[in-house]
Amino acid sequence: MKHTARTLAGVLALVLVVAGFAPAQTGEGKVAILAGKILTMDANDTVHDNAVLFLRDGKVEKIEPIRSAGIPADYRVYDHREHWIVPGLIDPHNHTATDVNGLNETIALTNPGLRAMDIATLGSNNNDRSLAGGVTTCLMIPGSATNMGGFGVVVRMGAKRPEDLIMKGYGSLKIAQAGNPERFFFGGNRSYMNYNLRQTLEKARAYHEAWNAFEAGRSATKPAYDAVWDGFRGLFRREFPASVHTQIYQVVAKTISMLHDEFGLKVMIDHGTFDGYKTAEMVRDRGMYAMIGPRVWWMDPRDRTINGCAASYAKQGVVKIGLNTDAGVLPQEDLPMQGAMAVRYGWKTYDALKGMTYWAADSMNLTDRIGSIAPGLEADVVAWTGDPIDFRSGVERVWVLGQVAYDASERRLY
Repeated sequence: MKHTARTLAGVLALVLVVAGFAPAQTGEGKVAILAGKILTMDANDTVHDNAVLFLRDGKVEKIEPIRSAGIPADYRVYDHREHWIVPGLIDPHNHTATDVNGLNETIALTNPGLRAMDIATLGSNNNDRSLAGGVTTCLMIPGSATNMGGFGVVVRMGAKRPEDLIMKGYGSLKIAQAGNPERFFFGGNRSYMNYNLRQTLEKARAYHEAWNAFEAGRSATKPAYDAVWDGFRGLFRREFPASVHTQIYQVVAKTISMLHDEFGLKVMIDHGTFDGYKTAEMVRDRGMYAMIGPRVWWMDPRDRTINGCAASYAKQGVVKIGLNTDAGVLPQEDLPMQGAMAVRYGWKTYDALKGMTYWAADSMNLTDRIGSIAPGLEADVVAWTGDPIDFRSGVERVWVLGQVAYDASERRLY
């Protein structure tokens, strides 16, 4: 078997040399990927057929047509001329990029000082399995048992070093306005929960504004640093969103009026399921994000119709739509399956793929790093056998920061 593998490798090397593409033997710092199709998911929705994607030192270097590309001898060549190259998928709702018992937000009804970044885990089994589904980035957040679970963290799946694991320490503020927090130990109702959430956010905003006044010279009094409230400064600067467990239309409407309109936050409707899409015009007019899942459909009891949640938002003009798995409700490697289900219930295929790449990155202010394939962006890319939204497609190889992090030819997980 080993002899056969060496023979096949030699044949492939010979074929590539004859074709003008010689595999390098100098490591992974410089990579050239021969692709049948490259979906960049950039602002212009550029698609390249029969092209070479060059990666260098963990970043995307350039894209050139195969027929005219000159590949330097020190680039390692990967032949994916029968495959699609797509940006790594992004799951904006994850609870498993840590140990099972490490994250517990059920302490108080609001937990403003809790941070998921403190327990992000390098090289967990869940992280590795996500790569087999083409998922290279996750937003790991506290749960929804309380109104404010704490701050989420953006983690890179397949990272080999701690400094590569945490992409953004403050990735979101996890808020849940209804659906689970009613079961908190004293059984709060929605009016009390919104009152309590509001007063917590008012304290955080007061701290932020006091620092703003001092830094702008409007106040001579330097505020005392407070670790509980300091993370909220990025929230009020809209550097990251409030990711909000909100899903029936009354609760989504309250999310819009309170968190977006009253506090001016960048808001990610996180779940957005059941009949939440009835607020779609309000979401559209405010340029908000809807990250749908893990349920992607809802049966309307009024007329007994089954409605796709993402499709229903899209039909009313919402563009910034993505999908999530709520892992471990669903395994994070099933994110592309969420896309296939959303398309089955009326969403457009390309829009689903853009939702799981560009719009997910945009919701977390990360389009300058991930979500597309463009020169200068981080080289988290995936080789698929075909359309990732097609159940028949599978992941063949994943690069994380330009390094091979998953290779199905060695061990296929999914």
